[in-house]
Amino acid sequence: MATRVEAQTSMSVSDYDYSSFFYSSSDDPFAILEPYNEWYTRALQQGYYLFSQPMSTPPRGKIDLTEGLHHQHIKLLNLSSYNYLGLSYRPEVIAAAKAALDQYGLGAAGSPILSGTMDIHVQLEEALAKFKGKEAAMVFPTGYSTNVGMISGLMRPGDWVIADQNAHASIVDGAILSKANVRFFRHNNPADLEKKLKQTTGKKLVAIEGVYSMDGDVCPLPELLAVAKKYGARVLLDEAHSAFVYGANGRGVAEHYGLEDEVDIHIGTFSKALGGQGGYVAGTRNLYNYLKGFARSRVFSCTLSPVVAAGVLKSLEIAQKEPQLREQLWKNVAHIRSRLEDEGVDVGESTSQVIPIMVRNDRRIFELGHKLLRAGLYLQPIIYPAVAKHRSRFRVSISASHTFEQLDEGVATLVRVLREEGILV
Repeated sequence: MATRVEAQTSMSVSDYDYSSFFYSSSDDPFAILEPYNEWYTRALQQGYYLFSQPMSTPPRGKIDLTEGLHHQHIKLLNLSSYNYLGLSYRPEVIAAAKAALDQYGLGAAGSPILSGTMDIHVQLEEALAKFKGKEAAMVFPTGYSTNVGMISGLMRPGDWVIADQNAHASIVDGAILSKANVRFFRHNNPADLEKKLKQTTGKKLVAIEGVYSMDGDVCPLPELLAVAKKYGARVLLDEAHSAFVYGANGRGVAEHYGLEDEVDIHIGTFSKALGGQGGYVAGTRNLYNYLKGFARSRVFSCTLSPVVAAGVLKSLEIAQKEPQLREQLWKNVAHIRSRLEDEGVDVGESTSQVIPIMVRNDRRIFELGHKLLRAGLYLQPIIYPAVAKHRSRFRVSISASHTFEQLDEGVATLVRVLREEGILV
């Protein structure tokens, strides 16, 4: 498939995507590189690539960005950041990180089981365990490595991992690395989960998410848990986009449903609502001790920077002391959702702070993205493989730090461009 790029250079770059370059007929693993880079270079030149554009400011409501096609420095309204509580640039968080830099230096310079554990890491794990109401919490260097290490560390060949079909790549990759049998059930569908579990024997792990990052919908946790327990399966709940945001105390969707003690494995990240980096597993002390030996993505990685750990610890403290941040976030979500609904914008099944703007046109999504950039709005286009083909969208992420005026401006710009381009009538 990849060689067609050379033979049909007159075709648009939008006729290809990542799936066109996944396999090569050659025995040389490098054979795929040249045709891919020919396509990639043309994609950059023709504006069919809007990713990795560097910002020079914190992820606030307004940002400065170097636009990739013409290398222009522009100011934009930012509706793309996961900085849900606006904590990444809080003065107290920055001060905590600076103090840690003075005390510990830049990095841990070692793996956690050898020389990389510092007292700030222990403090962070203890604070997380207390916050989550669990016996122990383990910190990982990234959210991705958390799921990879957790699942591959616990599950074995012959076991079963049953995951939601929309589960994050880290869940999928962890399941693959475990060499367990892997099946996927229809998104948020308890009946299909039961159908899949009926077909399994032995050790079983059901992997689901609190809020799904591409659609912004919440899992039906009570129904899924009931099915999993019926068939003796353990449940992993990834709250990357719901921890510190959902629940009366910010403990996530599990708290929202009153099912914190029913979930076996609680996963979360620091790179969203807490504005930092890293991830965690919260659960029993037995699980913690076992993962110390078997979670390879942690055992064989450098420990999270103590500078980041100190900043995250301060973010956690602020998130608990200032529930008004969550209150403001949900006010902002209600405000923009009302405006989008009034304008007839298709937001899919979202009920959270993650709001997809459904376009469903893979060929035009980047053209629309450039027009939004020129209009002053920073929204990231989402295409395959992050979502299924012909399910392209822009993804709006709301923060407590947004003002109503900024949200109104964003909706007005978005609606104007979509109407001009015939996407919205």
